[in-house]
Amino acid sequence: MRVAIIGSRGYPYVYGGYETFVKELSERLVKAGVEVHVYNQKHLFNVRPIQINGIHLHYIPTLPYKSLNQIIHCFLSLFHATFSKADIVFVLNLAAGPMGWIPKLRGKKTMINTDGMEWLRPKWKGFGATYFYFGAWSATKLYDKLITDADAMQSVYLDEFNATSTVIAYGAPPFMPAELSLIKHLNLQKDDYYLIVGRLVPDNNADLLIKGFLSSSSAKKLVVVGDVPYHDHYAQNLKGLASDKLIFVGYVKNQNVLMSLYQHCFVYLHGHQFGGTNPAMLKAMSNQCAILAINTPFNQEMLNNGEFGMFFERQSECLAEKIEMIESSPDHLSTFRQKVQTGLGKKYNWDAITDLYISEFTKLLTSDK
Repeated sequence: MRVAIIGSRGYPYVYGGYETFVKELSERLVKAGVEVHVYNQKHLFNVRPIQINGIHLHYIPTLPYKSLNQIIHCFLSLFHATFSKADIVFVLNLAAGPMGWIPKLRGKKTMINTDGMEWLRPKWKGFGATYFYFGAWSATKLYDKLITDADAMQSVYLDEFNATSTVIAYGAPPFMPAELSLIKHLNLQKDDYYLIVGRLVPDNNADLLIKGFLSSSSAKKLVVVGDVPYHDHYAQNLKGLASDKLIFVGYVKNQNVLMSLYQHCFVYLHGHQFGGTNPAMLKAMSNQCAILAINTPFNQEMLNNGEFGMFFERQSECLAEKIEMIESSPDHLSTFRQKVQTGLGKKYNWDAITDLYISEFTKLLTSDK
């Protein structure tokens, strides 16, 4: 079985949800005997080996602009995969939704993971939002198999497009204790800071989280992990607010340092709104954080309607009130920290997830036999 994976920045470029997904799934597929081909964005790789860890790598050019990057890369990658020996073309990005016809030129089997509701994300306005909505609709018509990563996302596609899908979640990393000393260079102590992890984009409500925290009476710090890989006024304006109380650390590529930041924070703040199963939330859960998340169906699903975390409504005032409430009575946070990891289970286990994908790949290849 040969599987081409298209739609991420590539492998082993692992900073980001798509890239972590590609790494965790591809390495396990190879161990299971699947021949895996990953399509990389050429400009991100100065060194370009043709194979790493048994994974075949293809370097496809694109334009380094956020509005065209994925569309062009997916288009060129799909044409390459169409005329390759791949049995299945597996796409991870709705940018390629309208391109599902390309692999059909050679009779390839196709599967697409829808990820989040891209058409609602604030960063895609006007034509961008229209394109991604069309991409989602097209994906339900042009691909052989639709994968959604949460029950709530499955409902979105059923209600919005009358399309059925198979739910396969995103995996959580295993818990690995990380020493507090790893973050001492940031002048941080255990429980003296709140934590945000995610790209500095409106989709993740970074401005709302920061404004809500700063307007609260908390004497703690707020640490923000993440950035954007391009010049952006929204991100620059947020970083302009930096102070002793508001600390921007940018990308943290050292996973041990990142785990230490999770494990020693007072509360993890989660503002992601339009996705399904969120990787940053999974890391917070696996690292036994007390979690305060924006109230969405996806976050309710992940935190089991409040069993494994707390929620706030989408206003900065609501977040400020919740922070003050938590700090006035913090004892119950230990209960969330003790219980949250139990919410991961088999659903968010990478080995179980890989088995599900192999099952779906096999069904695709045998569907006409």
